[in-house]
Amino acid sequence: MFKNIKRILSLSTAMVVATSSLAMAEPSAELVDAAKAEGMLTTIALPHDWCGYGAVIDGFKKKYPEIQVNELNPDAGSADEVEAVKANKDNKGPQAPDVVDVGLAFGPQMKAEGLLMPYKVSTWDEIPDSIKDAEGHWYGDYYGVMSMIVNKDLVTNTPADWSDLQKPEYNGQVALAGDPRASNQAILGVLAAGMASGAAAGKDAGEAGLKFFAELNKAGNFVPVIGKSGTLAQGSTPIVVAWDYNALSWKDTLAGNPPVDVIVPESGVLAGVYVQGISAYAPHPNAAKLWMEYLYSDEGQTLWLAGYCHPARFNAMSKAGKIPQDLLDKLPPAASYEKAYFPTLEEVDANKAAVTSGWDTVVGANVQ
Repeated sequence: MFKNIKRILSLSTAMVVATSSLAMAEPSAELVDAAKAEGMLTTIALPHDWCGYGAVIDGFKKKYPEIQVNELNPDAGSADEVEAVKANKDNKGPQAPDVVDVGLAFGPQMKAEGLLMPYKVSTWDEIPDSIKDAEGHWYGDYYGVMSMIVNKDLVTNTPADWSDLQKPEYNGQVALAGDPRASNQAILGVLAAGMASGAAAGKDAGEAGLKFFAELNKAGNFVPVIGKSGTLAQGSTPIVVAWDYNALSWKDTLAGNPPVDVIVPESGVLAGVYVQGISAYAPHPNAAKLWMEYLYSDEGQTLWLAGYCHPARFNAMSKAGKIPQDLLDKLPPAASYEKAYFPTLEEVDANKAAVTSGWDTVVGANVQ
């Protein structure tokens, strides 16, 4: 899911009483003092309009005004971040990133290459085991789930699940938000559809997803146009399968013209996650640790949610009643996300191979 490769990707929930002592933990005074003494944090690839990062960075600055935030190349992708860490191993200057925010596949890769230092934030236990390295070299920060955005001027009945898309009433209306031969978002959309049929994530679901879209195409329901906010509004793609954070952002942009619904399907709820890590060569390791503590605090997680990216602690915070109601009201029901499935790297790779190699022969629709 995510940003360039990084926009693989893309998180919601509540705000009152904490039931976990870990969730309420504050960084130690020693860490705060050490970070302030370093006086700087260098980030990379964090555009302010992505997942609410502008507000996140401003929040950190406000809480720790003694620490200057040095932002490198906001529009970089995950691969660029990896190269920046490698290129600055011996450089303690302002071009060396302290922290990275990368697509899921890059966390294990960077650990294997010795590019990340382990650190477990105080809210560690509320980060799902399936999206974190047991030793703390990398851990999921936020995620999105595959959703459907629907133009209500043109679609009378909003589909509730993948199987609904096969109904005759959706003739000429269903699109993917990318070319499934090349777009990660579209490739994973096929995976989600295959999982909804009961197939296991990976090669099996990829093949089942291809069969699903082949049937949609044969019935005339599938539109071979890359779906985006403009095509949704114009009516050429009245139903678009896209990450929820993209769909919700489009909803804001469209501002009711046309009115839209954003729904998470009842089955095949697929999540795409990004991960955080601290460079093994960070010039400001204590500021990096403090940044991580902020990101995984209730405040940091809520700010990501305001940017429509579900924070890693979403389910725990939701159950603890810690998410502002006004944010929840903008999102699909929290219960929809409890069913989210986080595929393994092996499953993602196996699905990608099946979809990209089989789309032309199985589905035969030239998406562009």
